[in-house]
Amino acid sequence: MQLETYISDLLYRYDCVIVPQFGAFLTHRVSAKVHETTHSFYPPKKVLSFNEQLQNNDGLLANYIAEVEKVPYQVAVEKIAKQIKTIKSYLIEGETIAFQNIGDLLLNKEGKINFEPSLHINYLTNAFGLSQFTSIDITRETHKEVVEELEEVTPLIITPERRKARPYLKYAAILLVTLTAGSFYVSNYLTNQIEAHNQIAQEEANNQLDTKVQEATFIIESPLPAATLSIEKQSGNYHIVAGAFRVEANSDKKVQQLKANGYKARKIGVNKYGLHEVIYASYTDRIEALNALRQIKREHNSDAWLLVKALD
Repeated sequence: MQLETYISDLLYRYDCVIVPQFGAFLTHRVSAKVHETTHSFYPPKKVLSFNEQLQNNDGLLANYIAEVEKVPYQVAVEKIAKQIKTIKSYLIEGETIAFQNIGDLLLNKEGKINFEPSLHINYLTNAFGLSQFTSIDITRETHKEVVEELEEVTPLIITPERRKARPYLKYAAILLVTLTAGSFYVSNYLTNQIEAHNQIAQEEANNQLDTKVQEATFIIESPLPAATLSIEKQSGNYHIVAGAFRVEANSDKKVQQLKANGYKARKIGVNKYGLHEVIYASYTDRIEALNALRQIKREHNSDAWLLVKALD
């Protein structure tokens, strides 16, 4: 089992990967920087460190190995413990343990583990594709001192410019003023003519309107034929009830709503419970009433019901 491979995979996603009974590999983010002397650019990255004090199993590494190798969790724990035992024996013998893409481990004189992180890989996923590079030194030339020296040697003399007289501009200005005055006079004349025409047309229109009003008044004075309105009165003992209301104003509102939807709605009075009943319509035929009730329950109100009652 390549333990460093699993540790390396987890370092991309987590800031702390604990190897049980061995120690923890930690990462912390470092911002991008530029070296002032070498002009080298270093992208942001995660810097690795090792803490031998963190050895309690948090399950992260063992669960990942169990998932990748398709083995039970306890088997993964045993595999880790077996490999750590081997690594510790090599360290005691003075050997350096190299974890690929992570770093080198070895024991110092005090028996503590020293860790030298690898610089060949960046575990910060946000910096993917960024690499170290060195820019060319930028040299800036100073021209201000040269200009000052030239000004001292060759002073600048400013000569005022003499403009030639242009007599034709005077005549053009006079012509422009004349044309402007003429245009103003013509404009006022046309405006007055238009207003006079509009006034005459308005008077003619008023006279025609007075004539039409007199003719209409003369016609209206003759007697008009009487209009006959026929109101259909509902009859029948089968009534489809839309609802019953304690407040009469609510029943009136319901009637208006149903009429707006095309129903022949009306109030049929107060029932024995003191409620104002509102119906969709009344029918003389029972079958017709039942068919209408089914349609209303399906399309408008599932709580509608059929009342059989002779109304006054």
